Amino acid sequence: MSDTAGSGWVGWGWFAAIIIIIAGVFDALYGLVAILMPQSSYFVVGEGGLFLFDVSGWGWWHLILGVALVLIGLALITGATWARVVAIILVAFNGLSQLALLPVQPWWSLIVLTLDIIVIYALTVHGRELKSAA
Repeated sequence: MSDTAGSGWVGWGWFAAIIIIIAGVFDALYGLVAILMPQSSYFVVGEGGLFLFDVSGWGWWHLILGVALVLIGLALITGATWARVVAIILVAFNGLSQLALLPVQPWWSLIVLTLDIIVIYALTVHGRELKSAA
């Protein structure tokens, strides 16, 4: 592969790193809001009765995952291969957690889930170019 072709695709890796950092910041803020909310419960009415979910538990998950995403995004910019592997795993977990929060924040969860899919694509298809650019 020539340098010109490789350098053109480095932008996908940088895009993924920046989106991971932004998603991590929003995830951490979202987690803080869920933790600090005075009424941190979600009610669902089902056929069998009323279900109550504690949103503060998901808040801690999102806070920890958000901080981890920011750190991994910064490591991705340096081109570390381990960061690419860990980023794909963390982004996949982030996508799964967004699926669980779909009833609470449907539009936000769908937006973040879409970005997660794009980031996984960018890192799996064009992630090697980050190492060559660093």
